[in-house]
Amino acid sequence: MLEVVVFMRYLDFAIILAYLAAITWFGAHFRRGQTTLRDYFLGGRTAPWWAISLSIVSAETSTLTIVGTPALAFSGNLGFLQIVLGYLLARIVISFLFLPHYFRGEMFTAYELMRRRFGERIRKLTASMFLVTRALAEGVRVFAISLVISIVLGTGEIASIVLILLLTLFYTFEGGMTAVIWTDVVQMSLYVFGAIASFFVILGQIPGGWAHVVAVAGAAHKFSIFDFRFSPTMAFFSRPYTFWAGVVGGCFLTTASHGTDQLMVQRLLSARNERQSRAALLASWAVIFFQFTLFLLIGVLLYVYYRDTGMPAPQQTDRIYPEFIWSHLPAGVAGLAIAAILAAAMANLSAALNSLASTTVVDFLGARGSSDARSLRVARLATVAWGVVLLAIAIAARHSRSVLEAGLTIASIPSGMLLGVFLLGVLTRKPREGAAIAGVAAGLAAILYVRFQTPIAFTWYVLIGTTVTFCVALMASWFEGVAQPLRLPRPHSWGRLVRALQEVSARVRRRHTESLRHKGLR
Repeated sequence: MLEVVVFMRYLDFAIILAYLAAITWFGAHFRRGQTTLRDYFLGGRTAPWWAISLSIVSAETSTLTIVGTPALAFSGNLGFLQIVLGYLLARIVISFLFLPHYFRGEMFTAYELMRRRFGERIRKLTASMFLVTRALAEGVRVFAISLVISIVLGTGEIASIVLILLLTLFYTFEGGMTAVIWTDVVQMSLYVFGAIASFFVILGQIPGGWAHVVAVAGAAHKFSIFDFRFSPTMAFFSRPYTFWAGVVGGCFLTTASHGTDQLMVQRLLSARNERQSRAALLASWAVIFFQFTLFLLIGVLLYVYYRDTGMPAPQQTDRIYPEFIWSHLPAGVAGLAIAAILAAAMANLSAALNSLASTTVVDFLGARGSSDARSLRVARLATVAWGVVLLAIAIAARHSRSVLEAGLTIASIPSGMLLGVFLLGVLTRKPREGAAIAGVAAGLAAILYVRFQTPIAFTWYVLIGTTVTFCVALMASWFEGVAQPLRLPRPHSWGRLVRALQEVSARVRRRHTESLRHKGLR
């Protein structure tokens, strides 16, 4: 019996190691096509819309979704789907509000739009906010990976973080955005297949099947989705999963993350044109809705299984899904499911490394004006540097209560300020750089107060930050003067203009003289 168990574990290990080796080789294989920054950061704009759509889903999912979402349903219900409804509304807003601006000229980062509208200081300010936000949020996600690795390999969390980070860093360093997009496609397909396999295997281990699950989970209100209760009280705003928080808060959260965050905008900019970018963004919502539903239902199945067997749940509920996979699923299926979780983790991590590097190189180091060889060298060094930063943050994030909510909370704090500035840029003409900076400062103060001095849920953070930033900046613009500064032509332009006017004047005089001669008046 012991030999059978050992063989089963070896089979799972073999599947996991085969995946890690194959995906690392596959991603590094794209190094041959990287000759310019356009190739490294935008994939040469050659990827089809459907691949970009799946890459968006892969980046949006991450290990936080796979590990944290079943835990939400296990301890609660399906209320998280209310936020997913807001995701759809946000995609529509981005498609028709932001994408037309992003495809006017060739941009490598979202923050080049801010330079066009406000100036260099706002560009660097918004880019800095992204770097801090993405690094902190991704650090939490990297820690979530260690939960899975430590369960499978029995290693410490730090060793687990280092292992997965080094493998992902290698193929991202080599293949750039092209490697990110196509490994995302492979990895997303793998973790969706793994989740579907897990769902049916768990269901098969519950006596009575789906009918029993519906009876038990229904009695415990596990299938409840909507909470339409509304009241202008602090208790209402402290609940993260209500219809209003989901649709309104989820819309603002996703508009900020997909419309102003370089992690997502970089994928949209990698499309061949605006139409394909819009198709990729809108199509990604259908897959996202399916995924969240699937992982929430896995959490419901686990609730019924643990209730029927009387088994104690893990003290940290985020461990419930990976622990169950490794301890209860058949040989091969367990290895496949764990490999699927690692696939989501590596996909998101590679995208974060590439987007952090692109913002650093383009918005701060100005490498677009350098030679291609030097620019690529700087881009790859920036990728390595951010890998070290994420390692440090992940080690410091090991005491989070819920990795999913921790990641969303971190992302929500500065996202409102970013969205407020971007909306100010595309919806108004009068506010200038000083007003935008004032709005960001006010938005930061407001959201920090809300975060640390009130019980308001994270789903409202972006809405509050956006509103304060936009309104304060708009009011500040009243004190900046009525008109924008006049941009005079350059000196050589004045010379050309004077010469052109002189030539036109000479032609008019010649024609007038010829006309008078023809009439015999001279």
